[in-house]
Amino acid sequence: MVIPRIGVDAEIVAVATDDDGALEVPPLEHPEVAGWYRPGPAPGQAGNAVLVGHVDSTRGPAVFFDLGRLRPGDTVRVVRADGRTVAFTVDGVGAYPKARFPTERVYGGGAAARLRLITCGGRFDPRTGSYPDNIVVFATAAG
Repeated sequence: MVIPRIGVDAEIVAVATDDDGALEVPPLEHPEVAGWYRPGPAPGQAGNAVLVGHVDSTRGPAVFFDLGRLRPGDTVRVVRADGRTVAFTVDGVGAYPKARFPTERVYGGGAAARLRLITCGGRFDPRTGSYPDNIVVFATAAG
């Protein structure tokens, strides 16, 4: 995956859900990679392909550290396992409290090939060791 505006050039690994049904994230030992939600569509297929990545790690910024800086019109390119590159155009970026995550808008289906990029957001809470929000980028396949 390449996101020129924020300098991302990252490998993608498959992720699914954990035993509680929550979206898995790539291993913390590899904060430079993004995870593709494999039970959903692949990037470029009809529906919403979902990629998730860390915002930071104990070593510093991670793959999606600057995700919230994306703006409508920016480009995200994904190289699929079949070697085909799919370009997506960012439609919008939102910040959502985890308790009010827009599940249907992120995972919902449809005929268009869309991409959703997700990371943590808000102010880090050292007591809980987590962030209160999610940053979500909404994008649609270009052409």
